[in-house]
Amino acid sequence: MSCRSTKVAPSVDFDHSCSDSVEYLTLNFGPFETVHRWRRLPPCDEFVGARRSKHTVVAYRDAIYVFGGDNGKNMLNDLLRFDVKDCSWCRAFTTGTPPAPRYHHSAVVYGSSMFVFGGYTGDIYSNSNLKNKNDLFEYKFATGQWTEWKVEGSLPVARSAHGATVYSDKLWIFAGYDGNARLNDMWTINLQDREHACWEEIDQSGEIPPSCCNFPVAVCRDKMFVFSGQSGAKITNNLFQFEFKGHMWTRIPTEHLLRGSPPPPQRRYGHTMVAFDRHLYVFGGAADNTLPNELHCYDVDSQSWEVIHPSMDSEMPSGRLFHAAAVIQDAMYIFGGTVDNNVRSGEMYRFQFSCYPKCTLHEDYGKLWENRQFCDVEFILGEREERVLGHIAIVTARCQWLRKKILQAWDRQRQKTKQDSSEESDDGAAGGLRDFPAGNRPMQEVYIREAEAQPFEVLMQFLYTDKIQYPRRGHVQDVLLIMDVYKLALSFQLSRLEQLCVQYIEASVDLQNVLSVCENANKLQLDQLKEHCLNFVVKESHFNQVIMTKEFERLSTPLIVEIVRRKQQPPLRLYSDQPVDIGTSLVQDMKAYLEGGGLEFCDIVLLLDGHPRPAHKAILAARSSYFEAMFRSFMPVDGQVNISIGEMVPSKQAFESMLRYIYYGDVNMPPEDSLYLFAAPYYYGFSNNRMQAYCKQNLEMNVTVENVLQILEAADKTQALDMKKHCLHIIVHQFIKVSKLPNLRSLSQLLLLDIIESLATHISDKQCAEMGSDI
Repeated sequence: MSCRSTKVAPSVDFDHSCSDSVEYLTLNFGPFETVHRWRRLPPCDEFVGARRSKHTVVAYRDAIYVFGGDNGKNMLNDLLRFDVKDCSWCRAFTTGTPPAPRYHHSAVVYGSSMFVFGGYTGDIYSNSNLKNKNDLFEYKFATGQWTEWKVEGSLPVARSAHGATVYSDKLWIFAGYDGNARLNDMWTINLQDREHACWEEIDQSGEIPPSCCNFPVAVCRDKMFVFSGQSGAKITNNLFQFEFKGHMWTRIPTEHLLRGSPPPPQRRYGHTMVAFDRHLYVFGGAADNTLPNELHCYDVDSQSWEVIHPSMDSEMPSGRLFHAAAVIQDAMYIFGGTVDNNVRSGEMYRFQFSCYPKCTLHEDYGKLWENRQFCDVEFILGEREERVLGHIAIVTARCQWLRKKILQAWDRQRQKTKQDSSEESDDGAAGGLRDFPAGNRPMQEVYIREAEAQPFEVLMQFLYTDKIQYPRRGHVQDVLLIMDVYKLALSFQLSRLEQLCVQYIEASVDLQNVLSVCENANKLQLDQLKEHCLNFVVKESHFNQVIMTKEFERLSTPLIVEIVRRKQQPPLRLYSDQPVDIGTSLVQDMKAYLEGGGLEFCDIVLLLDGHPRPAHKAILAARSSYFEAMFRSFMPVDGQVNISIGEMVPSKQAFESMLRYIYYGDVNMPPEDSLYLFAAPYYYGFSNNRMQAYCKQNLEMNVTVENVLQILEAADKTQALDMKKHCLHIIVHQFIKVSKLPNLRSLSQLLLLDIIESLATHISDKQCAEMGSDI
């Protein structure tokens, strides 16, 4: 398998100057900040500025600027500067008239200036002259000049605790509190031209968030996101996104149960949210009378939440609210806030992000379905015998009902073959598909009379991707199609697909289509959907509109009677404590398939140092362009493929880690495996270098005294010179502990010599004498 030319990424160094073109891998392993590590930085000195909350922070170049807030007694309008390189605090240089002392204002950076808008001003100590503001100030970082923008025309209502961001040269202001009520209006002003600047109210559409205050906003992927906040009785943990171009709001459904991901954070207010890469990070706030300190991360691409587990050596900040956060390069800085017992904080914390390419498991299997390469099963559907191609490996991994159908087809093929060639059958030379050599199996035909092609194709798309391409929302024909898919999901016992269909149909029922959906649900005997439709029709706000339509006149008499009776005497609602069966996910099914569930469907053998490992051609081809090219161009006649990564044969343990990654996207592995697999994304042509990113993090976070010798051996075998040097450094500085490890005696003579040489280089004669007396 070394015939393929190796792609070399910028972070990977290959030295081809040595004999036999052995590839020497360098990790560029040098000074680094451990990913997901919290560090407590020097707090703000009392001579520089007061501890505070309800302030703002912005990032400009290599500094954090803190403005305003309150110290528990007074409102503030000082401007502090924290240099992230020197970790030092100072008062920022200012001239001109700054904004009046205030809190719950907003601050953003545009160009080389900071803009401060609104907030709450007055004397909180004497409870006098308290009011919200709608003024706009600019602070120029280069000169320290404060100036107020005097804007003609209509102005946003004065407010505090609102959201603000910059996009497309404009400042965008959303929601907040005006002193009497919470708001959900939006205003914008162009920051390019001060002379002609004017405020403009935005005409919003879609699912606009409820009126709210004390929430954060963040911009990611050219969209603005709003999460939770104080909305009175309506407070939720919903995440909303705003399209700047169309001014359209969308509430993002989490579907965390169906996605197999953790739920969103608790509803809260006074928290922070920042964007980095494709992720939103939410920290702190008050969540139902608690001050949590977990860091939650939302992946904008996969629409899933997770809780970030901090590194072992983290200095975690305590829970807090009304703190502020900003991002510089690849780290988040949070400052201040109100902690337990209403105490103001002057602490600064740094959190190191990790930037992983997203998991492409679902997309890779989706492309396999779309391209229909390497198909080995043909489903013949309905009375018209329409044909749909697929892959046995994916179908049998995901659907037990279809798995039985395929096995039954195999058995019928075996019986037919025995009848056609009884002599060969006696010799064992012929049989069902399971008796064909791996890689040479013919197309298997499977008849399914109870399915039509269109809904079956939607079901197949789900098997490959764990989702269905939702059609036009509310369109009658599309809703009826998903109802047919739902019927199939019930027949095929696909609980996860059932839930997706129900979610889609119930969300799509409206005044225009409810009677058509109800009639179809009645015909298909889909009782849950019929119940939903009946309850929708008899709602006070819907009933008169529905019964006046021509569709109502055309309904069957029994259904009309049922609607009238439902209106006159609504049934008692029965609440079930039984948890909803959400079925298994693509990841769970592929994991079980690799761990033995798919053994009888293997059609390729991978040879690792002569040892066979059965596998599935379609899965390998879907996830690796290397295997795809091989199986398309020069499929081995005997169905066996030798495994290596360049010239190196990985360990059995590392190879199993790679198979887990291929089959279901798993990246958990011992750190020594990471060295073997660091170059695998380039050699095997994975969709991105996600595995490499995890390998690097694994090595950065998990090299310990206990495993340093195993990693040293792996680094030596893979010629990861930087990692080998790093391991030797740890061994030298922790030698008393390392010397007691049993693995030390099993090292090769050359590695022992390397350790001795490192000790001789780094340890003085006096240290050697002291160490010798201890051993």
